[in-house]
Amino acid sequence: MKIQNAFRLGLFGGLGVLVALAIGAAIGSLATVLTYVGAALFLALGLDPLVSRLEKKGFPRWAAIATVLAGIFAVFAGLILAIIPVIIEQVQTAIKTVPGIIAAFSDGTIRQNLEHALPWLDVAGLLENIQKSLATLDPTAVGGGVLSVGLGIASAATGAVIVMILTIYFVASLASIKRGLYLLVPASKRPTFIDLAEQISTAVGRYVIGQGSLALVNGVLSFIYLTLILPLLGVPVKYSALLAFIAFLGSLIPLVGTVSGSVIITLLVLVFNGPPSAIAVGIYYVAYMQVEAYVLNPRIMAQAVKVPGSIVVIAALAGGTLLGILGALIAIPVAAAILLIVKQVIMPRQNEL
Repeated sequence: MKIQNAFRLGLFGGLGVLVALAIGAAIGSLATVLTYVGAALFLALGLDPLVSRLEKKGFPRWAAIATVLAGIFAVFAGLILAIIPVIIEQVQTAIKTVPGIIAAFSDGTIRQNLEHALPWLDVAGLLENIQKSLATLDPTAVGGGVLSVGLGIASAATGAVIVMILTIYFVASLASIKRGLYLLVPASKRPTFIDLAEQISTAVGRYVIGQGSLALVNGVLSFIYLTLILPLLGVPVKYSALLAFIAFLGSLIPLVGTVSGSVIITLLVLVFNGPPSAIAVGIYYVAYMQVEAYVLNPRIMAQAVKVPGSIVVIAALAGGTLLGILGALIAIPVAAAILLIVKQVIMPRQNEL
């Protein structure tokens, strides 16, 4: 349609801008929902190879899905049950120490100990400033902060439940979703699109399994080292199950996850057990990170996604900046998908020109 009138041209252009802004605002409002859907679809693509493998062994699809989900839930339930006693113990210990701390403040024991240990510190002035700060503290602000933290925890738990439910639905109906998506593509281009989509789906699934395998290896080895090996060497470590779970969660995040988890674990061991145990744990994680970087990661990930190392780093940084932890998780398979599209679609077209 040719528009001769400049006013009409400006009007249609303004309407187009308004529609674009409305679409952007709608997408922004649905950002949380889209994140849940993306995470669930990502996990479903990761679980689909396991389901397909069980189907090849004679399992009905519903039985294969139930078996895979039951195994994953059993692993996480075992890890959580290992952590709950530690949390309860810590809370009980904190409750028992509160009366002693209050009594120490009342009779001046804490002040005397600080003055003796830190003679260069103005303990009296420090305690006076603390008392003034507590006196001027707004109870409503404290309550609001506690409420915000509680709402954040509740929101995270709700999000985890939603992602879990969506994952179950996506795994159960992944084949029908793919068929419906393929029907939207013109028939002449459908075979090429199906082949490319299946390659991307397989790469994502293998990547999820590979990253989960690395995390499981780190968690199991950490538990064995902290629970069995260090006590035999006379270097006890408290809360080994909790620390191994932190190692497992950290390794789920590409690139920086293992390093961050190792630093957190070493600091916790330093607080709970002292410098000798922390040194032993730090040496172990330095050695483990070398093994993971040069032995485990190349062998496991080489079968999953073939992405150059520089692109892996750039993708993980960009994904983490845009979408946080979820972005870091999906960045590498997204980069692999883009590389597949470039190699199999864009490059052939350029060669034909």
